Amino acid sequence: MRINRFFTARDSVVELIEHDYNVLTVLSRFSLPLGFGQKTIGELCEESGIHTDAFLLIINFLLTGEIDMATLPGVGPADVVYFLHNSHDYYLTYKLPHIRANLISALDESHKDINPIIIRFFDDYTTLVKKHFNYEEKVVFPYVRLLSEGDNSDYRIDVFRRHHDDEIEEKLGELKNIILRYYSTSMPFKMYDALADIYNCEEDLKSHARIENDILIPMISRIERSH
Repeated sequence: MRINRFFTARDSVVELIEHDYNVLTVLSRFSLPLGFGQKTIGELCEESGIHTDAFLLIINFLLTGEIDMATLPGVGPADVVYFLHNSHDYYLTYKLPHIRANLISALDESHKDINPIIIRFFDDYTTLVKKHFNYEEKVVFPYVRLLSEGDNSDYRIDVFRRHHDDEIEEKLGELKNIILRYYSTSMPFKMYDALADIYNCEEDLKSHARIENDILIPMISRIERSH
């Protein structure tokens, strides 16, 4: 997803979606309602109680890979955490269960030996994701909110930076390798659909991590240095 300019509050929501429909999942994680009409991004955010600059910062970062310096000063770390928290809920209550159901539906009865392995790999992957998210929800996000309110703590965001690893990505890579290399099926369209879901989720989680690494962590580091 690449564009030559940043979207602004004056651009229409429909124009944003038509530019790249992948932003639909981002809109859902901001809890923005459908029925956009002719609304601009700024109008929709204001009506929905969403911080417009935070929305634009995240959307433009996901579209371009660059940080919109015009909106950055108006965004606090708690605004970023709001989106990340909603993303956790999206993955755990919707996306991952949806992929698991698709995988089960795509399994061929002729592979009774490998089918349990595929599901176990995915369940192990989900467990890793839950563990990673739980650390953020129980440790990192409360710390960010504490700092945002002007309080302090012995915790430091560099601990979180070091806590990030490639274990989740490696586990998903093993699952994809099993299916791509060794799984034949009489219902390929179903398994292709499940694989597309897995690849999309992988890319989405990478984007999620980039928001943490490139936006949230630098924000918190600056606050820590100022204390």
